[in-house]
Amino acid sequence: MRTTRRDLFRIGALAATAAAFPVWASGPVSRAAKPLRILILGGTGFTGPFQVQYALARGHQVTLFNRGKRPSPEWPGEVEQLHGDRNTGDLAALHGRQWDVCIDNPTSLPFWVRDAGQVLAGNVGHYLFISTISVYADGSRPGLAEDAPLAVYRGKDAMAETQQTLMADVEGLYGALKALSEAEARRQFGKAVTIVRPGYIVGPRDETDRFTYWPHRVAQGGEVLAPGDGKDPIQVIDGRDLGEWMIRLAENRTFGTFNAVGPRDPLLMDTLLETSRRVTASDARFTHVDAEFLAANQVDLPIWVYRGDGPYAGYGQVDNRRAVAAGLSFRPLDTTIRELLAWFGSLPTERQATLRAGITREREAELLAQWHARQGATG
Repeated sequence: MRTTRRDLFRIGALAATAAAFPVWASGPVSRAAKPLRILILGGTGFTGPFQVQYALARGHQVTLFNRGKRPSPEWPGEVEQLHGDRNTGDLAALHGRQWDVCIDNPTSLPFWVRDAGQVLAGNVGHYLFISTISVYADGSRPGLAEDAPLAVYRGKDAMAETQQTLMADVEGLYGALKALSEAEARRQFGKAVTIVRPGYIVGPRDETDRFTYWPHRVAQGGEVLAPGDGKDPIQVIDGRDLGEWMIRLAENRTFGTFNAVGPRDPLLMDTLLETSRRVTASDARFTHVDAEFLAANQVDLPIWVYRGDGPYAGYGQVDNRRAVAAGLSFRPLDTTIRELLAWFGSLPTERQATLRAGITREREAELLAQWHARQGATG
């Protein structure tokens, strides 16, 4: 999606305070009752830095293990950095060490869990694994709870096959491989396992632009193509809410499986659009275009899922009651939108100029013209 110079100026105004404070900070944090030694596998991606920042604020000791290919943020405290490569089995830096907790952020392949377990089992007291709601076999069903059937891997030997090809070559198997990874976590670490299944993770540091597309587009103003009738439910979780909750799960030794989706109460597509308009003080006006028209024109818009039918129709209505009961909390949507745009507006101009999700303004204009012509012909 192309962005004009005037659009960048408007969005830049939302980032005016970004340099004055880290938009991914959460304000004052109290110290934990007991400091933990926390090992984070990954730690420099999307949610990892939120975990690190919150853990340090709570008084914990943090060790990161990753390939060292991403620059680390400037941490507000001491963080130990260990390097290795789980693709090649290079876990030497973890041998002979003990931690209270291990948080596994990036794993999508079960052999990663197996290899980590062979080194860490008996040396960590609690293993927390970031999974996904994509593990469910039937995403079309609303109200998916943690005990719903999971996707099944159809290959002969997932360990051998995925170790040979790696994830880049395993198309359409993301959910099944995550489900196998969950099972391997329990095999390696027994009952001392927490499985966290988020859906769309959003907010500052989100490089996918899937959620960003909507407040960014609304901020630009004018006629906005709005999918469906505005009543389709959507579920998102701010990466800071997810990351901080993971640390609290570790502190409380909370075991089990949880759907980490939000917000607490149902969120409709229209609410996202209207909140974005209010936060950005935009003059945007919304034209609702039905799902059939979008499908006929092969338009895929991020975050939005038509509630009527389709393999993912239930993704906006996943049951989060177990996670809420375990302490998952959510910051206001307007806070997420405001601070997301502040972060996005602080990125280099070239990065802001082309979004990685959504449709271009030119394509949107074409679709709106077709829609209005059709409505005029049938009106």
